[in-house]
Amino acid sequence: MAAPTFDELLSGAAESAVHLEMRDVYTVESENERIAAWRAGHRYDPTDRGSWWRPWLDRVVEAVSRGVEMRRARVVSEPLSEYLRYCHSKAFTNVAAGEQLRWLPRRSASDLALPGNDFWLFDEQTVLFNHFDGEGRPTSLEITTDPRTVEMCQRAFEAVWERGIDHEKYEPR
Repeated sequence: MAAPTFDELLSGAAESAVHLEMRDVYTVESENERIAAWRAGHRYDPTDRGSWWRPWLDRVVEAVSRGVEMRRARVVSEPLSEYLRYCHSKAFTNVAAGEQLRWLPRRSASDLALPGNDFWLFDEQTVLFNHFDGEGRPTSLEITTDPRTVEMCQRAFEAVWERGIDHEKYEPR
């Protein structure tokens, strides 16, 4: 039996989908054009929804409309990397779609036990780890329902969430 895809896990979530990100750089080919525009000074206009709406946000709206609480927490080095400054500038779009977002400066996470990889946790039952190479390119996914791993990820996420700063209040350095 094939492992479920991310889309299957998200569309099957009934209560929660939480995402912990801990890298300062992600190299996602599909973002290259948008990052180049951002470097050149382009910023999304929050009042012009049509200019920044994208398929990911439809997935968020769909999940949230089913009652799924979607939360994302980012552990970040400060000052922020260029990539994370770009992410911060457009993160209002995720919030507008219904995703909750918090930022935790890495210096405030030193005493937290965090897993070695970014992850999604669905309904406190299934963990999807994201693996990246040294340049931040995605390499593979790993899915587990091992209760100890699920509990570790749940605790790690909640610890970051508790200390994190809501997106609207976070001032990037």
